[in-house]
Amino acid sequence: MSTPSHVTFREAFRVWLKIGLLSFGGPAGQIALMHKMLVEERRWISESRFLHALNYCMLLPGPEAQQLATYIGWLLHRTAGGLMAGLLFILPGATLMLGLSLLYAGFRHLPAIDAVFFGIKATVLAIVVEAVVRVGRRALKSSLHVGIAAAAFVAIFFFAAPFPLIVLGAGLLGYALSHRGLLAARAPAAAAKDEIPAIVDGMFERGELEHTRPSWRRAVTAALLWGGLWVLPVVALYLLLGPSSVFVEESIFFSKAAMVTFGGAYSVLAYLAQQAVEVFGWLSPGEMLDGLGLAETTPGPLILVVQFVGFLGAFHDPGQLPPLLAGTLGAGITTWVTFAPCFLWIFLGAPYIEALRGHKALAAALAAITAAVVGVILNLSLWFALHTLFGEVREVSGFGMRLSWPTWSTVDGVALAIAVAAGVAMLRFHVGLIKVLAGGALLGLLWKLVLAA
Repeated sequence: MSTPSHVTFREAFRVWLKIGLLSFGGPAGQIALMHKMLVEERRWISESRFLHALNYCMLLPGPEAQQLATYIGWLLHRTAGGLMAGLLFILPGATLMLGLSLLYAGFRHLPAIDAVFFGIKATVLAIVVEAVVRVGRRALKSSLHVGIAAAAFVAIFFFAAPFPLIVLGAGLLGYALSHRGLLAARAPAAAAKDEIPAIVDGMFERGELEHTRPSWRRAVTAALLWGGLWVLPVVALYLLLGPSSVFVEESIFFSKAAMVTFGGAYSVLAYLAQQAVEVFGWLSPGEMLDGLGLAETTPGPLILVVQFVGFLGAFHDPGQLPPLLAGTLGAGITTWVTFAPCFLWIFLGAPYIEALRGHKALAAALAAITAAVVGVILNLSLWFALHTLFGEVREVSGFGMRLSWPTWSTVDGVALAIAVAAGVAMLRFHVGLIKVLAGGALLGLLWKLVLAA
């Protein structure tokens, strides 16, 4: 069967919408879905170009799966295609997340809802532990990578090192070690000789993808347009409402967070959770866990949990507005400043990313960052475990270190049992994410409403 020479915009819209509606399972499942639909079934893009785009999207801050969709959409249909692909990847999950946030705020006090979230929180702990195992197997390819992961864990768990500093340090270390020949990482491969031709490859050969070539004029235009769309609303809110407004605090904080979300959502969740819970007081640790559970059940990037955080932050501090309206505005502002930068990174950097194919030092920097992410996710799993399994957690400080320590007598044996059961289901029997979450919710209902009644 011959490969078509082009993809129509209408056909692309249908496919990107389908991907957005079906993109469950976190970045691994989302990337696998895109690979199946775009590489295997439709041959829009070749295996080598897909992996090249994925590798360099992982170097950028932001959700790699959503940026990969934007990147491929941009390759096929320029800026309009990238915008369409990126938005359709987000909108289904964001719409559902807003609805769930409204239900959570309005009906959280009901015993049945409380029981469901009790089971989901315990299950989320197992999901995060499974993420440590999954990412660790992929990322820790040498003793140096293990050392980087261990150093990242110690830095963030014991010394509360800023997440951006950990990412920057790991990337610079990987880049430096690659030049000394101490840390190697395979660069994105060129197309194999027996690889099936793809539509994008044909468009390159015919010279139809001029927009993929680096251009200072296009770079300046992209920086001004997409940077303005990101920053100007934040500035307007600051001038209109002042620095103490929760909307301004959320827009500034999540704008900063958008610049450091390297390595996927799990890597930055510890940073987001600690800031949102302990610094700003927008929500409680239990509510943060509930939000992650909701994000796990919706399509789209897991980082959509920030929408829930933004909603509750404004809901708890609505000012003169009705709480549900304030929460909705907070969710919208948070979502905007989280994802607007993603389009900036792609439209500004993608042509230069295309020009950097085969750069081994950058690939080594990415490998080092991914190794550090394992240590950061391990910190996240411990943070979740402490606040899920124990009713009281104290903070112990000394010698420049900070350590969260539980009160052992407050351990919740039922939550521990649900978490262990979920972990065994995922790690031993490879039960799917949605089934595990549903099972945890049912166990929570069974315990709270039947056995403990």
